[in-house]
Amino acid sequence: MAKVRVSSLAKDFGMSSKELLEHLAEMKIPAKSASSTLEDAYVSMVKKKLAPVLEARKAEIEASKLAEKEAAEREEAEKAAAAEAARIEAERRREEERRLSQAALAAEEAARAAAAEAERIERERAAEAARQAELEAKRRAVPASDSGSRFRSLLDQIAAQEVVLKEKKEAETKKKAEADSRRGDRRGGRKADHGDHRGSDEPSGRSRRTNAAPSVPAGMDVPAPDKAGRGGKKRRGQQESHGDHYSRMAREAEEYSRERVLEEARAAVEEASRESTGRRRKRKEKREREAAQLREEKKIEEALAQGVNPEELDAVRVSQGVTVAELAEALEVSANDIIKRLFLLGTPLTMTQSMSDDLVELVADDLGRQIKIITPEEENSFSFYDDPSDLKPRPPVVTVMGHVDHGKTSLLDAIRHTGVATHEAGGITQHIGASQVMINGRQITFVDTPGHEAFTAMRARGAKITDVVVLVVAADDGVMPQTVEAINHSKAAGVPIVVAVNKCDKPDANPDRVRQELVEYGVIPEEWGGQNMFVNVSARQKTGIDDLLETILLQADVLELKANPDTFASGYIIEAKLDRGRGPVATVLVNRGTLHVGDSLVAGMAYGRVRAMLDQHGNPVKEARPSDAVEILGLNSVPAAGDEFRVFEDERDARDLAEQRSLKARIEEQNKVKHVTLETLFSEMSENELAELNLVVKADVQGSIEALADALGKMDQSEVRINIIHSAVGAITETDVVLAAASNAIIIGFGVRPQGKARDLAEKENVQIKTYSIIYKAIEDIDAARVGLLKPTEEEVRTGEAEVRETFRVPKVGLIAGCMVTEGEIERSDRVRVVRDGVVVFDGTFASMRRFKDDVKSVKSGYECGLGIEKFQDIKVGDILEAYKVVEVARTE
Repeated sequence: MAKVRVSSLAKDFGMSSKELLEHLAEMKIPAKSASSTLEDAYVSMVKKKLAPVLEARKAEIEASKLAEKEAAEREEAEKAAAAEAARIEAERRREEERRLSQAALAAEEAARAAAAEAERIERERAAEAARQAELEAKRRAVPASDSGSRFRSLLDQIAAQEVVLKEKKEAETKKKAEADSRRGDRRGGRKADHGDHRGSDEPSGRSRRTNAAPSVPAGMDVPAPDKAGRGGKKRRGQQESHGDHYSRMAREAEEYSRERVLEEARAAVEEASRESTGRRRKRKEKREREAAQLREEKKIEEALAQGVNPEELDAVRVSQGVTVAELAEALEVSANDIIKRLFLLGTPLTMTQSMSDDLVELVADDLGRQIKIITPEEENSFSFYDDPSDLKPRPPVVTVMGHVDHGKTSLLDAIRHTGVATHEAGGITQHIGASQVMINGRQITFVDTPGHEAFTAMRARGAKITDVVVLVVAADDGVMPQTVEAINHSKAAGVPIVVAVNKCDKPDANPDRVRQELVEYGVIPEEWGGQNMFVNVSARQKTGIDDLLETILLQADVLELKANPDTFASGYIIEAKLDRGRGPVATVLVNRGTLHVGDSLVAGMAYGRVRAMLDQHGNPVKEARPSDAVEILGLNSVPAAGDEFRVFEDERDARDLAEQRSLKARIEEQNKVKHVTLETLFSEMSENELAELNLVVKADVQGSIEALADALGKMDQSEVRINIIHSAVGAITETDVVLAAASNAIIIGFGVRPQGKARDLAEKENVQIKTYSIIYKAIEDIDAARVGLLKPTEEEVRTGEAEVRETFRVPKVGLIAGCMVTEGEIERSDRVRVVRDGVVVFDGTFASMRRFKDDVKSVKSGYECGLGIEKFQDIKVGDILEAYKVVEVARTE
């Protein structure tokens, strides 16, 4: 019966081992420590006894969880309310500071303007006073200039008196004008002033002369007294005009007092603030509505580009196998919260342990978050969105599928007028290829996938990159297993199927039987009311080819295939290989944009700059548009077939992305390795009794490796586990041999040969290298090795012989035999027999091997050397040293 450790049971119950041991002691169940084991009966008894305790603990945890959640919600609500109040208060303070600042600025500006105006008025007054003083001085100087006259005329005295009277009246007028200005009767005061002047005691005739003085023609002889009188009248008129101006300015200055200016400024600022706040709020609301609408449109566009629902874009995206710490960072929560929930779910994990998809979804649902788990295929893919106005029609991509030997390649030969099938090993297409055909001025790109069942993965990849599938079925053979697989792949990819019934020229051909058999798998002819078009063809007689091509173009027209050619190119790697002279070579199919020579691209973990592009005939081309298939050179490594490639504007971006993918792949590969510990080593060997067959697979193209791995995965591995410890594209090298020797593996070469040094090293290390050109041969041999994994027998192989010519005694070393190698080649690692007179006197190993003063690893026939034998000192001249190896030979029966 199964036994359970106390520590494991305590972990299941959610308690410490010490607590569980106390309960066990109370129940008188024998258990000394956490590593003690309990029988199944005891486990059932413990679960039954501790059920109330566990239920109570569970209820307590749930209650604490609920209380914690409510407290968190309250705290969050309080924080939100406090933040909103703080925001409103800060906004109010900013508005008040802004209003006061604007009012202060307006008041300061008004005060500055009033001060400037007052200063200007004061300057004008001072200047006018200076002018009046100057005129008075000149007036008083006039009598001094006539000091030689005996008398002053009465007219001069009157004029002088009039000046004095005028000054007095101006002072009175000024006072009266100031009083009138306070009452706001500015114009009336001015008229009263003029009336007082007209009512003076001066003679009317003189007054008229004074007013008419400016109209005296120039050059007229006017007496001096008249000039003096007219000059006095002029000065009086100037004083009157200046007085009116000064009084007006004084009244204006009084009107713009500081208090009135401040009140007006505050009112203006408040009005402007109210209007500005309303306008800003409306503009802000409008901007928010426009931003929300723009975000919604972008969200819909991105969803259309990715082919998902817009709601899924709000989900948090995480990779498969995400750790607890990474999930906590993605969900922006504490890692302890996730660990707590995992503990309640009965799956306690640490922060660095990976989580299954179900656990990730359960934790996200418990946290109320939507999450999307990204597979490695989705993570390495790119998402694009093209404006419908940028899309232009593109040629269709057609994939030819079908069972082996149903005539797929022969049908393509009839279309392309080439002989591809004659170059294939065994008449079977080994590599996926692409070619372009022009039909009535329209291009069709054909992709030929192999028909053997081992190439299921390659056919699946072909169905994903194609627009139309041409299913080739032999009229004399009918539906076969690979035909059904091709149908399933096409349906899974959502690609329409056009059936080409081939070999209709044979006598036993029955196209109607093919139609009937395909109906069982959901492929129904149009003439029978279905959606699939059928065409009877004969690749050998080249009949029905035109009808097939027209059907393909008709199906393409129905699909309305479009792409954006005016952007960076992207597409898929159809096939990739390592060429000895050209380096990594990849066949790409462009499905978007235009690929140019010199573009920097990344495909999977490979990156580089396109150095050259070749078409299907090997001719160089400068660009490849959508639906074009070309061969490119310039990648740093061989990409995997089916990888999506994308062109980057900067080569550094492509290199960084490829390096990140390589690092992630290495980390994942390291995590997949399961190390055997001392505790599990004996149990694995004794309980499982599992034999392993390790393989190192090298092939000419990546697709062959995938096909072989897929075929091996389908084998029964209950007794023998088949491990592919390394696989790569290219020739078999010394590194592969060293790896196989260290891992006790067999090297399988498909379409490649070992290098010279690698072959010699394999013979030296006893590493078996098996090369094949047809894949099912390799599968048959591996299956035979799996079924009959026989223990190899040991066989002795004689490598060389040496004759002892002389012996030497070396201090601290012992006896050394000076020998001549007479046959073969003796190696330092060989075993040795000492034969004396035909009798074996010792069997052991070499202790040393030297030529002159140098240690050597081997000595060939015809050379002298010094040999020392481990634990044997009785070497005689004339002895024969026979070197041999013990090798393991595979049993054949």
